[in-house]
Amino acid sequence: MTEDSSNNENALATFDEIVEQYSDFVYNVAFRMMGKPEDAEDVAQDAFLSAYRAFERFRGESRVTTWLYRITVNAALMKLRKEKKARTLTRTGLEDVDLADWTDVSDRFASNSELGQKLMDGIAMLPDDLKAAVVLRDIEELSNAEASDVLEISVASLKSRLHRGRVLLRKHLDEFLTVKS
Repeated sequence: MTEDSSNNENALATFDEIVEQYSDFVYNVAFRMMGKPEDAEDVAQDAFLSAYRAFERFRGESRVTTWLYRITVNAALMKLRKEKKARTLTRTGLEDVDLADWTDVSDRFASNSELGQKLMDGIAMLPDDLKAAVVLRDIEELSNAEASDVLEISVASLKSRLHRGRVLLRKHLDEFLTVKS
């Protein structure tokens, strides 16, 4: 066996271990970006295919999860751009913001499946760049630095996208929460 084929086999074994260890992680990120199980499966498959193609260039300078976040988010964004959903939340209306104060909304809404579905619908309608920021920060709970690294943008840009995404989601959820509370 040549040294190159031995290295390839070691790399394959390592990549197989990454797939085995992180498949749920990649699927969950994909699902949160896409909102549908079948789309998430497609994105996860595309992400691992891209990761496999780029595996020999992965130098370990970042964590495996950061590397996989970046690849998965990019795969999701590519799929979303291809499909380009007809409905998107795009008007922030910052000039006419008159949102209800949600600080007194009961904790019962936190586990309310109707609210959860309304929130997921709102996330699905966000423009792709805002959706990625909201998913990585608010759902995946990455730090600002980690999320900006995954998206390859500055922390300031991330914060701006996150703010715009949250404002759009609040407007989307505002009527639901004021009627329910």
